[in-house]
Amino acid sequence: MKIKTLLLGTFVLASAVASNPALAVEKGDWLIRAGWTYVAPKSDNHDVVSVESASSLGLNFSYMMTSNLSVEVLAAYPFEHDIRLKGTDDKVASTKHLPPTVSVQYHFMPTNAFKPYVGLGVNYTTFFSTKTMGALEGTDLDLGDSWGLAGEIGADFMMTDNWLLNFSARYIDIGTKAKLDGASLGTVDIDPMVYSLTVGYKF
Repeated sequence: MKIKTLLLGTFVLASAVASNPALAVEKGDWLIRAGWTYVAPKSDNHDVVSVESASSLGLNFSYMMTSNLSVEVLAAYPFEHDIRLKGTDDKVASTKHLPPTVSVQYHFMPTNAFKPYVGLGVNYTTFFSTKTMGALEGTDLDLGDSWGLAGEIGADFMMTDNWLLNFSARYIDIGTKAKLDGASLGTVDIDPMVYSLTVGYKF
């Protein structure tokens, strides 16, 4: 909730910044951003287990097709999540995942220092390095890959002609089919909110 309040407050304060041609984004520009990214799965993941939140280094690359439309590729250093028995603090597994996402974004005020945008895209998530422990020690937990839609809101704030600060929040539809020693556990609906605070460069 605090993260959402911070994002909203930043957008409101920055919306008063006037248009400045020197700070505009244009067709052919590239934006590269890197920084803190936090993945918060929905609370009710599964009937038996719960996938916990994780943070990591997030990266994204945007290409301006026009002054308003861009294509963004989201990447990251792997996120590592603890998996616990639902309703307890008992850690029974951990897994890593990568969530590459390709989105089309619409930028509302490309000539302003403050540039809000929305985006819609497709996500592919792969899970790896899954380990079991505690009550599941010695078992084989397999998490299948996932395809789903992703939606986002965000804003760039130009600090200079080239350097920028970015805030974003996105929802990603992630559901993995889980198997324990080959037996199906059903689908674990992770469906996280993903929050990012990054520094970027335009060239």
